[in-house]
Amino acid sequence: VIITLSGTVDAFHVTSPKASWNALTSSNSQLLSSSPLSQPRSFSTTTSLQESNDADSSQSDIETLLDEKYPSFKNLLSMNEKVWKSVRAAGAGCTIFAPNNAAFQNLGQKKLDQIADIRNSETAEKMGAYHVVEEPVSAEALFNSGGVVTLGGEVLVDRTTSGGFFGFGGSEDGGVTIGGAKVVQSLEIGNIIVHEVDGLISPNILWRYMDQLRIPGSK
Repeated sequence: VIITLSGTVDAFHVTSPKASWNALTSSNSQLLSSSPLSQPRSFSTTTSLQESNDADSSQSDIETLLDEKYPSFKNLLSMNEKVWKSVRAAGAGCTIFAPNNAAFQNLGQKKLDQIADIRNSETAEKMGAYHVVEEPVSAEALFNSGGVVTLGGEVLVDRTTSGGFFGFGGSEDGGVTIGGAKVVQSLEIGNIIVHEVDGLISPNILWRYMDQLRIPGSK
């Protein structure tokens, strides 16, 4: 079942950051699953947008998709030149967790301003890195994993439940959350898989670093 969320928010605009990229912290390079994950294949929650294996065509299509459907996330992702280049050069495929526009709208103006603030560019870059995995991870593989290792670090994956009382006694409903954000739908563009999520999956502690990096006395 594909759920489409409505609601839009204007993409924030920033000056291209000049800050150098610090090495991303990640001690592992494999999914945190007890068994090897399968290669992406057809899955009930996945919509195939294109079956072509042409890498150039896939890259063009992914940029078009992000521009048209996830403009706010595209701006965040493109702030990190290293991550953005890895997406554009992902000949063997990759996975993108794309927060929808409603997810950015729900952040509130204060956090949107922090992301756009050039003084917070290093932290914003790290936020974007948490939304990319350097290999394809299908919806089925994601469902059966305990987590993934992104370019930013490890992110936990859980299965959603419904019913019960205050989170107890519920039963799995087939949904998945990653980093606390629910996967709304999954799209395949060639060998690139995009999982739309209803929130940012980067650690909340990164917002604290943004606050610390603000210049004293600034509004």
